[in-house]
Amino acid sequence: MNSVNIVARQIGKNIGLIGRPGKRSVVDTLSLLENTLQTKGYTVIFDEQTADFAQFKHVQTISRALLGEVCDLVIVVGGDGSLLHAARALARYPTPVLGINRGRLGFLTDVSPDEVMQKLALVLAGHYRVDKRFLLQVEIRSKDRVTYEATALNDIVLHAGKSVHMIDFELSIDGHFVYRQHSDGLIIATPTGSTAYALSGGGPILYPSMDAIVLVPMHPHTLSSRPIVVGGESEIKLHIHDIRVQPMISADGQPSVSVQEGDSIHIRKHPFKLTLLHPPGYDFYAACRTKLGWNIYQEPEQENVDEH
Repeated sequence: MNSVNIVARQIGKNIGLIGRPGKRSVVDTLSLLENTLQTKGYTVIFDEQTADFAQFKHVQTISRALLGEVCDLVIVVGGDGSLLHAARALARYPTPVLGINRGRLGFLTDVSPDEVMQKLALVLAGHYRVDKRFLLQVEIRSKDRVTYEATALNDIVLHAGKSVHMIDFELSIDGHFVYRQHSDGLIIATPTGSTAYALSGGGPILYPSMDAIVLVPMHPHTLSSRPIVVGGESEIKLHIHDIRVQPMISADGQPSVSVQEGDSIHIRKHPFKLTLLHPPGYDFYAACRTKLGWNIYQEPEQENVDEH
């Protein structure tokens, strides 16, 4: 079933704002949003980190961990990375999230800066589409003891850090042995993450509403190793063998943590989902065309014929 639904329900009065630090354009958009929302009678609540870097004084703030609990809508200003960071705190709540792009690609933050006022007015009036995106959760276990856990909206990546040597690991899915592989690592991605790192590794693009997970080997030491797409409820297990390098695990580009020989890595769907809002006119395929540079066919120009 497609997870994107058209609704017509007005947003409540508490609006949260999150922004990416270090960009003047983000601060400008946040200021515009605050002024506009307050003029319309909404209560604006800033993420504490955002208010601090933007040097906004005399504004209501709350920790990012609680923003989803008190707000009816959270607006994230920045790139997809900004929304990835916010997703880990917001996914536990049903609070919808709207992304305004101040980054490079903007698959998740799909409202362009020059359309902010127009698109925001539509969303506040109840004209938007709801898009549920699932996350992955990862655990590193050492002798049945969990030593690390994290969540990711895009991907979980097993990699060799700064080393040029390959990792020796074993992959199992739902308790079934799949292969033992020597490679630079493995990308385990959601449909959301299929257009990110997994795509650069040669993986397929999954439609965002698909209930599936893609596994993309990174430079495997065999020509026959290919990406695998499995069901979204699959339990994925990686077991690390014979360490010549220090394998690392990273979730959505967060700081990597080391994995020891004999450790196992367990990956499965997270119990909560992130609720994204899209203004009317959102089209995933159009986003692929523009952001991935897909060619659009054009009729060739006809040459002028000299009639003399």
